[in-house]
Amino acid sequence: MILSRNFVKDYIDLDDELSIKQIAEDMTRVGNEYDEARALVNSTNLIIGKVLECEMHPDSDNLHVCKVDVGNEVLQIVCGAPNVAKGEKVIVALPGAVLPGDFKIQKSVKRGVESNGMICALYEIGIDKKFLSEEDKNGIHVLSDDAPVGKDPIEYMKLNDEIIDFDLTANRGDLLSILGMAYELGAIYDKKVKEVDLSHRESGEDLNKSFELKINTPNCSLFLARKVENVEIKESPDFIKNRLIACGVRPINNVVDISNYVMLELGQPLHFYDADRLNGCLEVRQAQSGEKLTTLDEQERILDENDLVISDGNKGIGLAGVMGGLSTEVEETTKNVIIEAAIFDSVMVRKTSKKILRSEASNRFEKGLDPNRTYMAIERACKLLAEYAGGTVVTGMCEYNQADMKDREIEVSYEQINALLGTEIPKEEVLNVYRKLGFTAKDSGTTADVIVPRRRLDISIPEDLIEEVSRIYGVDNIEGKLPVVPMKRGSRNNTLREIRRKMVNLGLNETLTYVLINDKEVHKYTADSFEELRLSDPMTEERSVLRYSLIPSLVKTYEYNKAHYNKDVSIFEIGKGFWKKGEEYGENNKLCALMTGNYLDSLGKDQKVDFYVMKGVAEEILDYLGYGGRYSFVKPKQDICEFHPYQTAEISVNADICGIVGKLHPNETKDDVYVLEINLDKLLEKKTGKMTFKEISKFPSVNKDLAVVVDKFVTSAELQSEIKRAGGKLFLGSKVFDVYQGAPLPPNKKSIAVSLSFGANDRTLTDEEVNTVLNQIIERLEKGVKAELRK
Repeated sequence: MILSRNFVKDYIDLDDELSIKQIAEDMTRVGNEYDEARALVNSTNLIIGKVLECEMHPDSDNLHVCKVDVGNEVLQIVCGAPNVAKGEKVIVALPGAVLPGDFKIQKSVKRGVESNGMICALYEIGIDKKFLSEEDKNGIHVLSDDAPVGKDPIEYMKLNDEIIDFDLTANRGDLLSILGMAYELGAIYDKKVKEVDLSHRESGEDLNKSFELKINTPNCSLFLARKVENVEIKESPDFIKNRLIACGVRPINNVVDISNYVMLELGQPLHFYDADRLNGCLEVRQAQSGEKLTTLDEQERILDENDLVISDGNKGIGLAGVMGGLSTEVEETTKNVIIEAAIFDSVMVRKTSKKILRSEASNRFEKGLDPNRTYMAIERACKLLAEYAGGTVVTGMCEYNQADMKDREIEVSYEQINALLGTEIPKEEVLNVYRKLGFTAKDSGTTADVIVPRRRLDISIPEDLIEEVSRIYGVDNIEGKLPVVPMKRGSRNNTLREIRRKMVNLGLNETLTYVLINDKEVHKYTADSFEELRLSDPMTEERSVLRYSLIPSLVKTYEYNKAHYNKDVSIFEIGKGFWKKGEEYGENNKLCALMTGNYLDSLGKDQKVDFYVMKGVAEEILDYLGYGGRYSFVKPKQDICEFHPYQTAEISVNADICGIVGKLHPNETKDDVYVLEINLDKLLEKKTGKMTFKEISKFPSVNKDLAVVVDKFVTSAELQSEIKRAGGKLFLGSKVFDVYQGAPLPPNKKSIAVSLSFGANDRTLTDEEVNTVLNQIIERLEKGVKAELRK
């Protein structure tokens, strides 16, 4: 919303000493941020001049050499505009002038001819081209004959305005109008807001006798129609055009401009119909599926039953709250106008506008409207049409009203205000705040009974009134205090912090990603069955569904790093996954990690990432959490197409699957990318074993390497399980250090090499003891998994 200082001064007396920057800062202090505050025309050293002579440049076919009277002297200026001519009053930028873009005007020589300034077009002094006529777009601006030579052209054209471009919060729809801004400024500076002039004459037969309203939908709560006859389509007066330009709206003609002017002034969108193209009727109804309507932008729209349509009783002539139809638009030949002022369902308007076109009007309908302003707006439009279009207002108004017109009554206690704000504001100051806001407040001892005007749709509960006190009283005036509340550290959050710290110690970097992904990714990297949770109104299709797995998010992060030539990626995230199964909704905390390229471990050793590195990260986390000896890595019961079929394992804790670790399938990426995901909610529900400690042996251990050939479907975990069963008390552990498949082995066989450790706490083992246990292990492997010693 753009605020024009000249416009708002119609309704509130602002001190001239207040700079536009100060007003913007004061508005920010009460919660209304702004993007910029500036003069409408940001140009200096401009003056009105009269062209006394205009000759062609001796060395150019496009340039003119002009003698220009600027009041106290005659300047020679070289001008390239095609429409410059003798006798014209023009805008002159004198030497030393600064135009938008920090463009400085200096004395110069153009093709051998001295030039002392510049004759300006409107866009050159800061008026956007979208507001200009074709003539002004293609040449300099020619002033009227009564323009006083030597005076300020900005003041003469009444463009000496200042503007603030606000970035309003969604709940403050009341500030989408100059009158709403006036109330806000009135509260800040304790100024009274002036009444809106709605006075006008009306004549003729009551409109209700010749015109009919039909409201055939519950999605229209208020609809008003009035008629103005014998309007004259012409250019708007300067004050209307200038205020529209200041507020960012392009002037068109007096009738169309009045509809936009009233919308900016009061916040109520209006629509004007050519009355002679209607059938004496306006109907509001739901569109039919497949119904076609050509809108004002000459685009044919295909509608459905979720769109609201204005019809003439036979065919659609407009999209309610969004855009009018081409068949009934106001043209230069229009003589009689029907004015529509209505309130439509905000959600329905938003859905249609998002599909068709977002506009100033639809934005206001979406935020909600004050029905009292609807009545004001239609009367204001009648007044302006009578005054500036020469129209005659027809007696009577067609009216349909199912809207809630009542102000809200809310009770709030002074104790509650001070307790929530941490202040000791006296009741007199609280009541004074409500007075400044234009509310009616009555002191009832310990409480204030406040009547909130209907225009403030954002206030509905006591907490809203407390917020108003904090805004207007001034957040800067509230003394800061440290809260005194009992606090304790939660154990669950502590566990997540410990996991996070452990992952960082392992050499991985934490990342935070969006929980929203696109629908093509939500079912990837999992074999689980669930329904996707889709946003009803996503801002983009790339962020339309809540994720189930965190892996798609980390894969996106990896792809981003790869695109920026970072091929060594070791990242993790602790976040939530979301799901729906039948009528049950849920979310899980998950730990997800992704590694590729080279990995610098916690000991400073640089190694290439493979399956066993990622598996080792999983083991470190599970051991750290106390699940040592309770977990295993098992082959997935169901293949997941995004994972490599031979380098993937599910993590089983207490015989329950809690996660997955593996390499991404070559169809997903040609790089060696490994991922890990653990459902922390599921894992942490399981009881951990008691931590036991063993004395470290004083005697050396003995290591033996064993390579066996087994069926290609035998896993290393199965092999190590058999070794452990046969090892007895002297067996300390095993580690797979090589897996080979290929010639000279048969196609259905593979070799697994294992390092075995043996030892005792009371002696150094002899070769005979070690070989006895080793032979037991070999016999067990030969029987259990049909293993053969590799020769």
